[in-house]
Amino acid sequence: AKSLIGAQLGGFAEIKITDKFAVQPELLFSMQGSKTSYSETDVNYSYSENSKNKLNYLNIPVLAKLYISEKFALLAGPQFGLLMSAKKDFDISETISGVNDTYSESIDAKNFYKSVAMSFNLGTTYSITENIFVDARYNLGLSNISKNYTDENGDAISTNIKNNVIQFSVGYKF
Repeated sequence: AKSLIGAQLGGFAEIKITDKFAVQPELLFSMQGSKTSYSETDVNYSYSENSKNKLNYLNIPVLAKLYISEKFALLAGPQFGLLMSAKKDFDISETISGVNDTYSESIDAKNFYKSVAMSFNLGTTYSITENIFVDARYNLGLSNISKNYTDENGDAISTNIKNNVIQFSVGYKF
């Protein structure tokens, strides 16, 4: 799977404990997901599928913020995510004995994913001005977000999927 590019929007509070340390709880709407490609070819047959898994989360990170300098800080802490929606888009092309058929489909995929995701954030933040900052983070998925299910043949399907997200932000502090 490859990463999808998405947006995030939210707010935070910075609770100063000392001059060098703060706790930063946040509330973020985050678009996450992946894209995959699959193909197979035989003598009179070919099949290709491109799909996108689009997951929207309400994420609640609680970060420890350690100031290295007045403008630069390190961030680390747990994140709790609530799955708001999940959609899977398919583009399929199939050729049998020279006859080509293509179609696209979009399905609600929320039943394939768990409603809660746990992860751990590591990152940095830099204050450009007193009010404007940039932020870079890696969000390491700790919990399996995939539900086990039974396919159309009655076979049990079990997968282990974790959200691993790279985030870049530009923000404004009031």
